[in-house]
Amino acid sequence: MRSTGVPWTVAAVSLLLASLLVSLRYGSVSLDWATVIRSFTELSGTDEQIVRELRVPRTLIGLGVGASLAVAGALMQAVTRNPLADPGILGVNAGASLAIIVAIFVLGISAPTSYVWFGLAGAAVSATAVYALGSGGRGGMTPTKVTLAGAVLAALLSSFTSAIMLLDERSLDQFRFWMVGSIAGRDMAVAAAVAPFMVTGLVLALAMSRSVNVLVLGAEVARSLGQNVTRVRLAVAGAVVLLAGSAVAAAGPIAFMGLAVPHIVRLIVGPDYRKILLYSLLGGPVILLAADVVGRLVIRPAELQVGIATAIVGAPLFIVLARRRQLGRV
Repeated sequence: MRSTGVPWTVAAVSLLLASLLVSLRYGSVSLDWATVIRSFTELSGTDEQIVRELRVPRTLIGLGVGASLAVAGALMQAVTRNPLADPGILGVNAGASLAIIVAIFVLGISAPTSYVWFGLAGAAVSATAVYALGSGGRGGMTPTKVTLAGAVLAALLSSFTSAIMLLDERSLDQFRFWMVGSIAGRDMAVAAAVAPFMVTGLVLALAMSRSVNVLVLGAEVARSLGQNVTRVRLAVAGAVVLLAGSAVAAAGPIAFMGLAVPHIVRLIVGPDYRKILLYSLLGGPVILLAADVVGRLVIRPAELQVGIATAIVGAPLFIVLARRRQLGRV
């Protein structure tokens, strides 16, 4: 049922708040609600420190990463008019990953707070390359050309990343945990480093939502309605680079989020990208944090990285959605 309004917004915000609270409570160490509440008023106590020093940063990063990847995926699907577009499939994540492994291998960068600049640079270069390759030739940019360009570039960049990892064992050990996709082990310094880029990207995305609604009708229709197509595409590309680059820098290349969340939202709110972007922003963190909590509990006291959990939880859900509805309309 495609209806939105105050009830849906209240439901989405309620789910988001619930996922934040559940993320603070549940993990390899089980805590009660009183301990969670007390952790914000008492500085002593091991359980309180677990919440304050480990789970709060992890939850905040999950909030930002989930929103960023979901909104970036929605933007890419709209601008390329490709239902399979997302930062992973179109090579943006691969570019950010290669830039970060080069920083580790060549420059000896070890602090996750420094990854963000390299992640943004790599995402920008790969996004530019995909756009250039997908727009060249007769007919300009088409969904098929962009998808092929992204797939080829992602494979090429991933092979370079693998080669560097094989050349240097130190880079392999440092990069392996990050490459799987995880929001564990990050502190508030990482959250503070990526937050400005995520917030800027999200604000830009929401500000462009009306223009995206027109652009998704096609470049010719958008031009006939007076839209500057090039400017809109550049603004959207900037938002995608900020969102995907900062998310990858913070948590690694997490699969499924940018691809499936916009489709899940579209089933509920319809084709209006003003609503798709807003509800992707709210729904992305819910799904990511839920997958993270599942990963904490399923093999407790060990943990399953959120990148693995999102694939296990999300892939079957996406298959069900694909069987119930054609994904060709964006």
